[in-house]
Amino acid sequence: MKSLACNFAIACMTMIAALDAAAALREDIVRLPVKLADSRGAEHDVTLVVTVWRDDARARSPFLILNHGRSGSAQARERFGRARFTQNAAWFVEQGFAVVVPTRAGYGVTGGPDLEAAGPCAAMDFPGRFAAGAANVEAVLRWVRAQPWAEPDRGLLAGQSFGGASSLALASRDPPGILGVVNFAGGGGGDPAAHPEEPCSAEALARTMSGYGSSTRVPALWLYSENDRYWGPRWPRLWFEGYRERGAAARFVALPPSGSDGHGIFTAMPAAWQPAVLGFLRRLGFAP
Repeated sequence: MKSLACNFAIACMTMIAALDAAAALREDIVRLPVKLADSRGAEHDVTLVVTVWRDDARARSPFLILNHGRSGSAQARERFGRARFTQNAAWFVEQGFAVVVPTRAGYGVTGGPDLEAAGPCAAMDFPGRFAAGAANVEAVLRWVRAQPWAEPDRGLLAGQSFGGASSLALASRDPPGILGVVNFAGGGGGDPAAHPEEPCSAEALARTMSGYGSSTRVPALWLYSENDRYWGPRWPRLWFEGYRERGAAARFVALPPSGSDGHGIFTAMPAAWQPAVLGFLRRLGFAP
């Protein structure tokens, strides 16, 4: 009997190993021709380069569109390359998602005009520039929902820094198929060297970030490091309080300090935010 039990256990372990081997993290690169408007409303033809991560053993998966930040340097945006978020994308795939990472217009391999430019530091048009970022994401969302590997009505938006603010902007328009939004250190107009913890046009930025709560119908999770040098600890909490006061269902999580500037905690310290995000996913009905 002991021998039979041992053989059965070995057979089970062999089967599990075979299943694990069959499930592979797959990376695809898609070129998506779209028309996008800039912050002034003018349209441009752009071919977005989109990275897709998924488990090729799953026939269909819920999806997560993950959006990158923005450098204030034109040279840095030109040298940006292709947005991938390899480590964090792999973690979200482990949680059951297909992860879609667009490289927005004006960056790296996508190139084209800088649609998100929106005036000088003292007079930034944040609604216009975040709407321009959101237009990239909305175009990708339409494409994702038509893919055979995606569950079209089980999607999330997520983004870091400018990508987080653009995700909030799109979520406020009640896009189809989206069940929640995760904002990692979202905002715009920050400069930790020139004006640390005090973003450009701070009052206008506060009105914009808070204002998205008026029309957002899906739950949101906001995550900011305590030593974020772009916004500091005060501004994100004020934005969030205004967002909640306008009726949005949201939770704020203060993440621990990360290095000398916690603004990049999304990639620098994933273990700090993963428990909060996992709880958010479970509350929305997603499970690995």
